[in-house]
Amino acid sequence: MKLGVALLQALKDRGAGEVFGIPGDFALPFFRCIEESGVLPLFTFSHEPSVGFAADAAVRLRGGLGVAAVTYGAGALNLVNPVAQAYAEKTPLVVISGAPGRGEVASGLLLHHQAKALDSQMRVFREITCDQGVLDDPATAPEIIARVLRSCAEYARPVYLELPRDQVDAPVGPVPLLPPSPFDPEAVAACAEEILARLAAAQRPVLLPGVEVRRLGLESPVAELARRLGVPVATTFLGRGLMVDQETPRLGTYLGLAGEAGVREAVEGADLVLMLGIITSDTNFGVSGRRLAPGATVHALDREVRVGHHVYRDLPLPALVEALLDRAGARPAPAVPAPRELPGDLVEDDAPVAPEDIVRGLNDRFRASGPLPVAADMGDCLFSALDLRETDLVAPGYYASMGFGVPAGLGMQAATGRRPIVLVGDGAFQMTGWELGHARRHGLDPIVVLFNNRAWGMLEAFQPGGRFNELEDWHYADLAGPLGGDGYRIRTRAELGRALRRAWETRGRFQLLDVHLEAGAVSPALRRFVSAVQRLTQAPAAC
Repeated sequence: MKLGVALLQALKDRGAGEVFGIPGDFALPFFRCIEESGVLPLFTFSHEPSVGFAADAAVRLRGGLGVAAVTYGAGALNLVNPVAQAYAEKTPLVVISGAPGRGEVASGLLLHHQAKALDSQMRVFREITCDQGVLDDPATAPEIIARVLRSCAEYARPVYLELPRDQVDAPVGPVPLLPPSPFDPEAVAACAEEILARLAAAQRPVLLPGVEVRRLGLESPVAELARRLGVPVATTFLGRGLMVDQETPRLGTYLGLAGEAGVREAVEGADLVLMLGIITSDTNFGVSGRRLAPGATVHALDREVRVGHHVYRDLPLPALVEALLDRAGARPAPAVPAPRELPGDLVEDDAPVAPEDIVRGLNDRFRASGPLPVAADMGDCLFSALDLRETDLVAPGYYASMGFGVPAGLGMQAATGRRPIVLVGDGAFQMTGWELGHARRHGLDPIVVLFNNRAWGMLEAFQPGGRFNELEDWHYADLAGPLGGDGYRIRTRAELGRALRRAWETRGRFQLLDVHLEAGAVSPALRRFVSAVQRLTQAPAAC
């Protein structure tokens, strides 16, 4: 088998469903291989950050591995930001970069796209990936591929493979399927028993599942564990949408001082918090009213489990969950408060649109036709999503890069076939919204709701009054037609309701709802978050 085909087949065997990419001269032989082999479908976009965001979102929704293929230097270095986000938020993303061939390397000349040295790119990616390899020798390439892809799946973090263009057609042996990395089953058993002993002694335990639960395919077993242990479940800002299809005793979304009082009291007042695969970031816990004491927590992340002050190293989360299920006895279901009433029943009149009106309109559509998966960019569109009916939500809640939403929605539909809702601000849309021009070619038709306040609204909420946060109105709805979609310029709640119904009914073309918001209009969730941050931190001083 040729090396390029062997790599594609190994990706498919390990759960990859497609390749997102942009061709370049050092990557052209591999792109030819992708197209001619037909092992995985190829989706191309206009700019490498969008490739990374789409591949990231695809695997967040579908599971398996995401794949981003680019050229050397100018292509791969454009991927650094989305790969850094995937590393921070634990997404198993495989970066494949074309590279110069042996003859070019031996020429002694500086090569185009080269930054400092030929291996500068590799050194950059070492900082934001958990494993790396250069496929410049057909004899060693299969073992390198096998090792790197195993690391990607087991650690749920990005990896990097460099494929010289003169090696794509080199004959290679089969890529072996490596067994899981070894761990000590006695340590797993001891850890599970210690956790269950602490749970048995706890009066007010709470389970917080995190992103690793989805990345490692553990939503069903963790939901079963919650039911069997009789422990209420709360999600976090980053984990919103986890286990949405699983029946569990749910408390809601924990957002510290910015969230619901009942959820905050349950989490911060718990005498044991079981955190499975959760990233303890500032957005998840930075606005908490009370810090969680280490002695009252169990934290499993990155193959390490901390039970109070005890640490179990090199212990995979799937093995721990399995051990807990094997040993857990049935406990009565906990009492949880009734779920809060979510906004709905949009009033369709001539009043201007506020962010909560967008939420009401979407919830009305979800109630009438069933929920759709949501891709949210960073900003008030993400905080507004916290008031949507429970559905699959993909968003950069920790790393918080702008520009994620539109390519994420395209990646989600390419990977699953499910039509997504994309929530995006006008600042983020200016970065990557033009990727909608590829939707028709790839058979994608997302519904894009653009929060247009002619500003970087979330930044304005934290630092009001600066002209540096202002943006022009680019009349986005007028651009939808030339890009292959339908656009709606919306200023009133009546126009919003009509546009949502029309967008839901129209298939085959993307729908862009350019919703104009009044200056300073923000969602209740963002208002609470800003207030909580300002209470807990010193506000920035003027120069």
